[in-house]
Parts: sequence; C-alpha cells; structure tokens
Amino acid sequence: MFEGRVGVVTGGSRGIGAAITAMLAKSGAHVAAGYSKGRENAERMRETLGKDGGSVSIHQGKVDDADDCRRVVAEVLRDHGRIDYLINNAGITLDKTVRNMSVEDWHAVLNVNLHGAFHMTKAVLEHMIERGSGRIVNISSVIGETGNVGQANYAASKAGLFGLSKSLALEMARRGITVNCVAPGFIGTEMVEAMPKPVLDKVIEKIPQRRLGRPEEVARVVSFLLEDASTYITGAVYTVNGGLDM
Repeated sequence: MFEGRVGVVTGGSRGIGAAITAMLAKSGAHVAAGYSKGRENAERMRETLGKDGGSVSIHQGKVDDADDCRRVVAEVLRDHGRIDYLINNAGITLDKTVRNMSVEDWHAVLNVNLHGAFHMTKAVLEHMIERGSGRIVNISSVIGETGNVGQANYAASKAGLFGLSKSLALEMARRGITVNCVAPGFIGTEMVEAMPKPVLDKVIEKIPQRRLGRPEEVARVVSFLLEDASTYITGAVYTVNGGLDM
C-alpha cells in the first residue's frame, strides 16, 4: 500500500507510536522511528520488524529541541531522499492539579507534546511543499476534548494540536499537503496500564465498550488518513475512544 514511501514517526518505538511504525513498515514504507530514551527497546523493534521484511531506521532525538528535529529530518532526507508522512506522536505526562503543578512541569509537557509537533512540522514542511505532496497526522487525545483532573498541562497540549492542525490544514490546502488529528481515548499502552488498578477499573467503567483500546486500532485510522484515496480529508479530528466522548 505504501511501497516506496517514507514516513517519520516521533515516539515511534513504544505504544501507539510502535503500532504506527509496524503498520507502515508492514505496508511497504520505510519508517524513520524517533525516540528520546530506550535505545535497546528501539533496536529490538527494528530487528523484529526487519525479520518480517520491514524497513525501519531509528533516530534518537528530542522533539522539544528544534535543532534536533532539523537534524533528524536531514538524516532521513540524506539517507532516503524523501519524506511523505509525518506522524507527530511523541508525548509525555507530568500529572498534578494546577494548584500543585510547577511551572517546570507545565512547560515540560507543552514543550514535548505541542511545541514538538510544531518543530517537526517546520522541519519537514518546506520539503513537502517543494514536492507538492505530504501527509501530517498529529496524535492528540480525548483529554484534549474533555479535560481531566490533574492533567491541565496534558489537556492544554493536546487541545493545542487541534488548533495547530486546523490552521496548518488551511495554509497547506492548495499545496497537496493534508493535516489531520487522531484523538485516542484510553489505549492499552505501558503508560495507561501502569495506572493503579482501582483507578484503571473506574476508567474502563466509563467507557461504553468497557475495555481499553488497542494501539493497532489507532494505527488503523492513521493508515486510512495516509492513503492516496484520503486526499480530500484535511483539518479533521478522528476519535478512537470506544464511545467515551462523542
């Protein structure tokens, strides 16, 4: 489906990002998977996908550093000559109520989750404009729509991705570049499953489907948005949350 294409996935070695990396690699694309920590885990993922015929390179960097973003993009362009897809997936949480949240915690989450998407987009945008085509998908969250106690920084960063995506979609609409958001609910990743069981059980009770989502279910929506047949979809938000927020 994506033979000959090149995609960049930030936070591409774990959780939802790893599922997106696997989906693209198994569909024929070369995937440049970004990570900030855990080189051994990233290497294992690359080796596993490589055994199945997938083409994956791993790139260490921090999305909250604009210079690092430009460096990673330059590496991919040097080695592979093109970037067709950018999936801004990297994200962190530092949960506290606003009363207890430090200024440092506020900025740290915004810098990775929102500013990181801006930095990576800036790094690839001129290349995509020159080629007259490109797909950008920003991974937001249901929390950006609903808010959540103790997650003001996370909610603000994920809500910010909606505005960034819609504005950029308008700016790029005549240049062959689409920009969309996917907003997952509670997905069965390491981060979510590490929640205390009583808390997680209460979360699942609120989900109409009474289960966590699977990373592959988010990757499937991303795949749909990257397809050539999805060229008329831009500025949209696709929710994957089991009915938690409609």
